[in-house]
Amino acid sequence: MEILLFIILPLTGIFLGWIIRWLYARFQVTSAEQKAERIIQDAIKESEAKRRELLLETKDQLIRERSQLEREIRERRGEIQRLERRLLQKEENLEKRVLSLEKLERTLQTRERLCQEREEKVLQDQERCKQELEHLSGLSAAEAKKMLIQSLENEAKHDAQVFINRIEQEAQLTAEKKSRDILITTIQRLATEICSEVTVTTVSLPNDEMKGRIIGREGRNIRALETLVGVDIIIDDTPEAVVISCFDPIRKEIARVALERLVSDGRIHPARIEEVVQKVTKEINQIIYEKGEHVLFELGIHNASPELIKALGRLNFRTSYGQNVLMHSKEVAMLAGMLASELGANVELAKRAALLHDLGKGVETNGEGNHAEAGMELARRLGEDNLVVNAIGAHHNDVEPESLEAIIVQIADAISAARPGARKESLDNYIKRLETLEKIAESFEGVEKAYAIQAGRELRIIANSEKISDENAKQLAKEIAKKVENEVQYPGRIKVTMIRETRVIEYAR
Repeated sequence: MEILLFIILPLTGIFLGWIIRWLYARFQVTSAEQKAERIIQDAIKESEAKRRELLLETKDQLIRERSQLEREIRERRGEIQRLERRLLQKEENLEKRVLSLEKLERTLQTRERLCQEREEKVLQDQERCKQELEHLSGLSAAEAKKMLIQSLENEAKHDAQVFINRIEQEAQLTAEKKSRDILITTIQRLATEICSEVTVTTVSLPNDEMKGRIIGREGRNIRALETLVGVDIIIDDTPEAVVISCFDPIRKEIARVALERLVSDGRIHPARIEEVVQKVTKEINQIIYEKGEHVLFELGIHNASPELIKALGRLNFRTSYGQNVLMHSKEVAMLAGMLASELGANVELAKRAALLHDLGKGVETNGEGNHAEAGMELARRLGEDNLVVNAIGAHHNDVEPESLEAIIVQIADAISAARPGARKESLDNYIKRLETLEKIAESFEGVEKAYAIQAGRELRIIANSEKISDENAKQLAKEIAKKVENEVQYPGRIKVTMIRETRVIEYAR
């Protein structure tokens, strides 16, 4: 019995526990369902409220947009009505103008017909008058017309020449005096030393035996020197002298210095020649750089690249008409600075452009273009200002000057080249230029004699007083000066003086 109770009691407890757990689970499920139901109801209510709120907002937005659309429609409708009224008004105006133009056209047609009738009558009267005038004067219409044109032409020339003379006299009272003062002041302020440097092409030898040592065994020494430097060494019968020939003055200078050192040292063989040439080349390059730096320092010009300094230094070994190009460029820069300060121009720009104006003379080219174009190209490549580049190209009028400084460079270049002692000129060229000046003047009708005086700076002309009037004398002088400008090359300027006199001789008996 106890065993049975021991078995039944645990089973009963398990059963009761299961029932209680089942009831508890049932209670929780019921509670969860109720809570879910409440949440669903709340969500339905909330969504319904939001739906109604959105509907209200949508209705309000539609009402506002509809109102705005109606307002815009009313405004556009009003604008269209205004445009319609304007178009109607324009149509009315056009109709009125058309009617007015038609009326005017009829009036013009009537007037044109009357004018044609009057023109025919005038032509008839003109023809009748023409015949009467020809009969009375004894001249044809063409002859009378020619006489009238000639008379008007002479009168117009006289009036024009008188007017030109008056204007030129008024201008000369101020412009010529001012320009003369500026140029004279500038030239007087220039204090550079007048010098003429000639590149030496002959090397003196201590004796004629040195020629054989320079030539070397089978000519190896002279070939080595010519190959290294790029010159022609001429050894002829000239006693104790060797001639160096080369179009490049820098290479010529290197060859001269190297040959002098070799002769002085006495050791002449290919290895020694190569060593001396390399050393002399470095020295000459250093001299070139120092010369360029020295000129820039003296003129107070800054911001120059090393390549520009070398290009300037190379001009020290170049000459033009016997004038050292670097000294000439320095002189032109000083003159340009003085002129620019007198005229109120940019002094720094004028000095820089003037110093670089002959930069192309130190540039090796392939033969195309002149030194002005080569200088322009080099300055442009080195990053110089466009006004400086233009002034370089314009100093010989290869391009049109674009600034006052470019004109100043032209004037300064002419002053430097034309001053006494600046350049050498052969006697033959000098005499030929004087003869050309006289021939040009004597080629004009009415010129009796012409004389080139003052070293070709003045052309004095004796005019025939019977063929040339006072008014025509000035015009003839201008034409002669213009022809001289176009056909003759000369430094500075040439004064053309026209002399016309009338001599009346009578005898008292």
